[in-house]
Amino acid sequence: MDIKLFYDQVDPAAILGRTCYAVVGNPIGHSRSPWIHQRFAEQAEQKMYYGRIQPPVEQFNANAQAFFQQGGHGLNITVPFKLEACAFAKQLTARAQLAGAVNTLWQEAGQINGDNTDGLGLVRDLDAQGIELKGMKILILGAGGAARGIIGPLLTEGPAVMMIANRSLGKAKHLAILFGELAQSVEATLLAESIDDLATQASSGVLGQFDLVINATAASLDVLSPLSDQVAAQLFQPRTFAYDLVYGKPTPFMQQALQHGSRVSDGLGMLVEQAAAAFLIWRGASFSSAINPRQVLAELRHALA
Repeated sequence: MDIKLFYDQVDPAAILGRTCYAVVGNPIGHSRSPWIHQRFAEQAEQKMYYGRIQPPVEQFNANAQAFFQQGGHGLNITVPFKLEACAFAKQLTARAQLAGAVNTLWQEAGQINGDNTDGLGLVRDLDAQGIELKGMKILILGAGGAARGIIGPLLTEGPAVMMIANRSLGKAKHLAILFGELAQSVEATLLAESIDDLATQASSGVLGQFDLVINATAASLDVLSPLSDQVAAQLFQPRTFAYDLVYGKPTPFMQQALQHGSRVSDGLGMLVEQAAAAFLIWRGASFSSAINPRQVLAELRHALA
């Protein structure tokens, strides 16, 4: 392994005799993935090294190919390379095909495989927080890559209704069509709206109620909410669970929900759970009883406090 590939400054002794994994993104210095996977490795008593790779935005393929050619075992992929990773993989899981994006790569029998564990991580985090998705009414805000990664696994849990609301109605409708067959197979009603339509419904007092509202937009990264205060006032109720895929601190979306008595969560649990799913893909499902994602999550929250 050419350690120059790694964003981290690595002592060669640290990777000697260890299988190598990494997370690829740009920027990547902030990533918590190395810490998370190191804790999983310790729990499962696995000798592995997990680093960071930050290629120029136009050089993902070259870096990923070099990583695997030099003996690397697996990669996690984050912004802005999930679409490139999907094209790079020669074999995709069904959920990665539906998502059109990949966050986990591994090599098997000389072939690069791709999966998307984001939605699975979200479902597992919601389950750990006592959220029963079957029969729920779910609103997803956003129709970009983050939304694409979670819609399939959420639908698989059998909600009664799922609405995709986006600034551009066309993108929301596209996802409703893309996931329509899956929704039909679980007898879920899948709808598309524009966020402006939500505002119109709120001003008329006819905005429907949802059990779970997920912010899959990038608004929180800009310290904004995708919802106006008027929409939030009707949308959030004490029975509503508001989940923001962004993690690290309370977001404006979460603060709106709290003002109206809703339970809230950031996306840190999803981050840990999707990492756990990737770890088991790489190291084997037999280690599922050896790792404890909720313990790792608690330790990470404490470290970030």
